[in-house]
Amino acid sequence: MAKVVKRAYKFRCYPSPEQAAELSRTFGCVRLVWNKALDARQRRYATESKSTTYVQASAELTGWKKSADLAFLNEVSSVPLQQTLRHQQAAFAAFFAKRARYPRLKSRKRSRASAEYTRSGFRWRDGRLTLAKMTEPLDIRWSRPLPEAAVPSTVTVSRDSADRWFVSILVEETIAPLPSTPNTIGVDVGLSSLAALSTGEKIANPRYERVDRRKLAKAQRDLARKVLGSSNREKARRKVARIHARISDRRTDFLHKLSTRLIRENQAVAIEDLTVRNMVANHTLARAISDASWRQLRTMLEYKADWYGREVLVVDRWYPSTRVCSHCGALGDNLSLNVRAWTCRRCGVVHDRDVNAARNILAAGLAER
Repeated sequence: MAKVVKRAYKFRCYPSPEQAAELSRTFGCVRLVWNKALDARQRRYATESKSTTYVQASAELTGWKKSADLAFLNEVSSVPLQQTLRHQQAAFAAFFAKRARYPRLKSRKRSRASAEYTRSGFRWRDGRLTLAKMTEPLDIRWSRPLPEAAVPSTVTVSRDSADRWFVSILVEETIAPLPSTPNTIGVDVGLSSLAALSTGEKIANPRYERVDRRKLAKAQRDLARKVLGSSNREKARRKVARIHARISDRRTDFLHKLSTRLIRENQAVAIEDLTVRNMVANHTLARAISDASWRQLRTMLEYKADWYGREVLVVDRWYPSTRVCSHCGALGDNLSLNVRAWTCRRCGVVHDRDVNAARNILAAGLAER
């Protein structure tokens, strides 16, 4: 049965100098409203032991606009400012539900610059997008078509640290499930190979960060030599950011292709419930683990499985998938990381460490189905 989902399509855009200036002002106002609203919430709770509702925060925003010091908030669209308050309300709801950490202040240098527009904040006509306070549509590079007759519900404009502009368009899309297949697969993620499959195949780890490490290190050394606040330092900063962006883009593209392949070819995908946050505490492996992006791969598998009528089976992290013989079920000894193959003492079968773990993960996932 087809499923209606909300799906975001992200494109590069190239605003004119006037549009870029307007968006930059909007980003600054969004950050200011977030920080002032967060401060007001904290002060109210500290003095009155009361939480703040969205209605109260919205009323405070109206008061800020009427003050002489913050009258400039009226110069940008009110829609992104109201959306900021809604996002903060949702952030606190997630915090109290123990799904996220406590909301923090946004830094001008370290926070992602973005603004979200709802239907009242943009005009969509004949495939052209014009934001509030702008007279001309954005120059968007349509790298792929939107679904036929799609009408955007929200539009998010952002600028990354490499000064690239993006527009993310959220639409409702009807996605048909993939044809059913009897295939199931277990996936054991690692560092020597990004993923070992229960079929015996190993997916090579591209190690994009390692490939560009020398180039990144040189760019960072150049940045460290520049005078704070100088134009040359800003140029060097952008160069470092572009290298980071290249690494991230290549990694994300690779993981998208891998996750799509696994979902298309298999009815169920079994994976291990890894706590990556705890694993990166190992400073010897932290950089390699972060570069592998196991959590990002799992996230992609889960939402694509939901879209296309597939199933992701998550196996308990304490299950000894590496030590169990996938042939006879005997439990072997603990294995150090440098041991890549071992022989079962009971049945004598020689196992590849990662492939054996993938087969055990698949068996455990199917058993808990």
